[in-house]
Amino acid sequence: MENYLLFIITALLIIIVPGPDFALVTKNTIAYGKEGGFKTVAGIVTALFIHTLLATCGLSALIMKSAVLFSVLKLIGAIYLIYLAIHSFRSALKRQRSQLVKEEWTHQRKTKPKNFKEGFLTNIFNPKVAVFFLSFLPQFISKGEHHFLQFLALGVIFIALSVIWYFFYISLIKRLHAFMQREKVNKAMEVITGTVLLGFGIRMVLEKQ
Repeated sequence: MENYLLFIITALLIIIVPGPDFALVTKNTIAYGKEGGFKTVAGIVTALFIHTLLATCGLSALIMKSAVLFSVLKLIGAIYLIYLAIHSFRSALKRQRSQLVKEEWTHQRKTKPKNFKEGFLTNIFNPKVAVFFLSFLPQFISKGEHHFLQFLALGVIFIALSVIWYFFYISLIKRLHAFMQREKVNKAMEVITGTVLLGFGIRMVLEKQ
């Protein structure tokens, strides 16, 4: 029980630290409302669940041991983050007057954004997530008990905590809807999001296994 309590506290601290997921959820919630934010989170947690299953079955360990496979996945993930960053910069440059922002907001709400896919691909092609699960979860597994079930349970708890945090964060963004939809604020958020995603993408390319 103590292990689980310590795990929950540590996991929450890790989850709330801003990263690519944080930037992506922020961007899509501002652009597409709660629905866009929730779909992004759904994509994120789906990828996390797959990583949990892979780690539980030991397949993630194979990825870590294969330098070629690890590098390929890392490169794909980095390219996708950089692609999203460029998309954010282009969106920021297109914003002009408040009327155009309102028209773009209306148009975006009528389209079918690929928020789920963005959240899913950002995580599924990030080998660092697999490494994280293999290095973080085992620290809270008790010896002499069912390791498979413990591994799976910890992964599910981590995912549940992520969902709770992001739902809270999305609700907070919507409460600040009027402020966030101001032309300058919206443009600034696009630039900040693009910068964060670009930074993580470049770091992923440069990091060694």
